[in-house]
Amino acid sequence: MQSEDDRGNGGRTYDPDADHAFPDQQLNDVLEFIDEDEEIQTYLEAQNVNPVDRKGYNDHGRKHISIVRNRALCLYDLLKAGDVEFNGARQQGLDEADEAVIVALAAQLHDIGHVVHRDDHSYYSIPLASDVLDRILPEFGYDVAEAVRVKGEVLHAILCHHTEETPLTLEAGVLRVADGLDMERGRSRMPYERGGRGINTLSSQAIRKVTLREGDDRSVLVEIEMTDAAGVYQVDELLKSKLDGSLIEDDIRIVAINSHGDGGQLVERIEL
Repeated sequence: MQSEDDRGNGGRTYDPDADHAFPDQQLNDVLEFIDEDEEIQTYLEAQNVNPVDRKGYNDHGRKHISIVRNRALCLYDLLKAGDVEFNGARQQGLDEADEAVIVALAAQLHDIGHVVHRDDHSYYSIPLASDVLDRILPEFGYDVAEAVRVKGEVLHAILCHHTEETPLTLEAGVLRVADGLDMERGRSRMPYERGGRGINTLSSQAIRKVTLREGDDRSVLVEIEMTDAAGVYQVDELLKSKLDGSLIEDDIRIVAINSHGDGGQLVERIEL
């Protein structure tokens, strides 16, 4: 999972904009399948119409899904490297390899409810994702009982990616936090260009880069580079709401750094 550069510094570091190869063949088979599946790829286009074209929100289609899925799997890998024990697949009697599969599928399908409506989309995602999972899980060798259990865990993670519902598994918590880590300035580009100047839009304009790496005192260190103090809102309000109750809040350290101004650290450490 590590690049040559990552091995050189003695720890895992992930560029959130780059794709990463994972050693588990089951996961790679799933990723390859969903990236080529016509129905899933069509959802990625169709689910963007309501939030972007009709509501003026930022992208919730292919780009968002790519970012969230990658960051969710990076979070999962870092947490596993830190000996964090996941409970979703385990409590269902599934294999350890199914943990990453659950995370990947939930990340891929968590926003398809947008095809129905932006509002309450996590609830609309459940029946749509359920139908997709019923079709694709047998492709990966799951028998009926295994498919039911994997589907249940994926749907639980999808339901809990918004703050209305509380995650009961770490797999669900990983998706919830990864969704909140899609915060860089490009994510607000469309509403900003259309004249949006609310605090959400302005604060995301201030976020330059998000990096995930192996932490010293915690399994995961999230470094957030900001160019303006407005970015604090993204960290202290939006990301905090995702992290609270995620079941992995004690395993993640958030550091926000101001890269402009006097060159000092605007926010040295935020414990969420």
